[in-house]
Amino acid sequence: MAVENQDLESQRQYPYHQSCTFYRKEENEQLFLVQKAVNRAFKSSANLKNLLPTGTVLAFQVLSPILSNEGECDRTSRLMTAGLVALCGLSCFLLCFTDSFKGIDGEVFHGIATPRGLWVLDAHGSSRNGGLEPEKAFEFRVRFIDFIHAFASALVFAAVAALDHNVVACFCPEPSTRARLLLVSVPLGVGFLCSMLFVAFPTTRHGIGFHIN
Repeated sequence: MAVENQDLESQRQYPYHQSCTFYRKEENEQLFLVQKAVNRAFKSSANLKNLLPTGTVLAFQVLSPILSNEGECDRTSRLMTAGLVALCGLSCFLLCFTDSFKGIDGEVFHGIATPRGLWVLDAHGSSRNGGLEPEKAFEFRVRFIDFIHAFASALVFAAVAALDHNVVACFCPEPSTRARLLLVSVPLGVGFLCSMLFVAFPTTRHGIGFHIN
């Protein structure tokens, strides 16, 4: 009975202290969830990069910390970082319309898909069009699914860029707890949907920057 009276008395004397302890505990739990989500985001970011052209991803990884000054951006750095993200996103979009094939001698040729077929870029000498016959070249023509893959690839890169620490620190240096959760969950959701799209409708192209069997 005496112990209960002491507890009641302490609650009356220190209500502010107990409420602060409760809110601090709740805030720590939110921060833990954010850290856990960020760790998953970095792992998912590495998986998403496998869906993008290697050269574009490498250029972004190298230039991002340089142009953004490792996240400490002024106006000029912010403009350069935005330009880098835009150019890399455009690169991911356009490279989905490229393709490659092996010629008769085993040499790999690259080209751009057009409505009439494949326009070979690096054909040389007597091997015009890399030795690709017109009927065969027409099979490489642009299709509607190429535009879907191009938009999905650009969205995947946007998700990767949104999960990059330097880019986030540059454009949103002091996000709130809710903003951090959004910065993690939205790109992951977009990346997941695009990944499912690539699985459901796989591409048959071996574009510039992608692996060719």
